[in-house]
Amino acid sequence: MTANSPVFERVLLKVSGEMLGGSAGSGIDIATLDRFAREIKTIIDSGVQTSLIIGGGNIFRGVAGAASGMDRAGADSMGMLATVINGLALQDALERAGCVTRLMSAVRMPQICEPYIRRRALRHMEKGRAVILAGGTGNPYFSTDTAAALRGAEIGADVILKATKVDGVYDKDPMKHDDAVKFDTVTYMEVLRRGLKVMDSTAISLCMDNGIPINIFSVQDEGNLLRVIYGEKVGTRVQVDP
Repeated sequence: MTANSPVFERVLLKVSGEMLGGSAGSGIDIATLDRFAREIKTIIDSGVQTSLIIGGGNIFRGVAGAASGMDRAGADSMGMLATVINGLALQDALERAGCVTRLMSAVRMPQICEPYIRRRALRHMEKGRAVILAGGTGNPYFSTDTAAALRGAEIGADVILKATKVDGVYDKDPMKHDDAVKFDTVTYMEVLRRGLKVMDSTAISLCMDNGIPINIFSVQDEGNLLRVIYGEKVGTRVQVDP
């Protein structure tokens, strides 16, 4: 049964860049962006303090660049800039949906966004603003998953909500194996031990050390985000105990 009010006070929503690309998985699909913005506005209107981190894979992925022979640090810097582009796109969509937003970046670029300052981010959320945290951690060799875990710990998020194209975590790739089994709940240690594709090991370890649960769910189905916020069992939850 769904709760009458949100079960979380403060959340960090992690969205892959590919999600913004819609069915193509690359570039920015405005219809997908607008639908997502409307759902985010709904949870903010319900009183949930909301921050967001978006990947940059729809534009450029640093790891892929490095695998092709690019310098890893330089490739990761390009990936961080891609997250700022996505952040600007989401900021525009959220404001058109009626949200007050702040775009903050770990990579300083004051002409287009605020620098990330923890206390300032908290004040923005307390005032009901959607806070978009771009630029990753500001350092190469760290993914946006790790940035989500780090920022989630810094702002005291009750949960990290990871919006993906699949409906949870499976014991193997459900696109390749018909007998793949979906987990309703799974422990951090099980994720690490089995190498489950949730987040990278650094991100999982950060969440485990700081007791931040992770809820992985599909954002393809409209309304799933709100269902998670109101306590429905949607997707897979990663936590200390199963």
